[in-house]
Amino acid sequence: MIELQKPKILNIKHIARSNLFSIQSVDLEFSNGEKRVYERMTPAKREAVLIVPIIDNHLILIREYAVGIENYELGFPKGAIDPGETPLEAAERELKEEIGFGAHKMEQMAKLTMSPSYFSSKMNILIAQELYSEKLEGDEPEPLQQVRWPLERMMELLDHPDFNEARNISALFYTERYLSGQK
Repeated sequence: MIELQKPKILNIKHIARSNLFSIQSVDLEFSNGEKRVYERMTPAKREAVLIVPIIDNHLILIREYAVGIENYELGFPKGAIDPGETPLEAAERELKEEIGFGAHKMEQMAKLTMSPSYFSSKMNILIAQELYSEKLEGDEPEPLQQVRWPLERMMELLDHPDFNEARNISALFYTERYLSGQK
């Protein structure tokens, strides 16, 4: 296998900013002399967590408004890792804020990149088991609807019209692999 040489970064400039996002223009020169300009979101310093909670042989999902698609999406609890938090600590906090449960057993299954051509974001996928009731106040603008989905039918979520987001689908496959390894 031929080792690839990373392109040389000639220049980076900020071209747009909003309250939430910052976009950069990146001038690159590839090892063959080809020059290109790419755009990307300014690299993030924070990662995020997505948690697959399991209780009484059911997955707990939430229905949350997604402004990008202007509709409600069915998925797993998720959120940003706050400064100083580990992925496990952030996952525990997000569970308590979004579904009102903590977990005695939490394990990381994967760390994924999302659209790495444009984003540097990383999503930690965790599974939460042995749940107990504990609620923390979250930052959601409205109460999140919970949906309990039977574990034995979890792959049927792939056919659900509101379960479309790639991170949730990835988490579902990681969960299937994790649980089949326990048997």
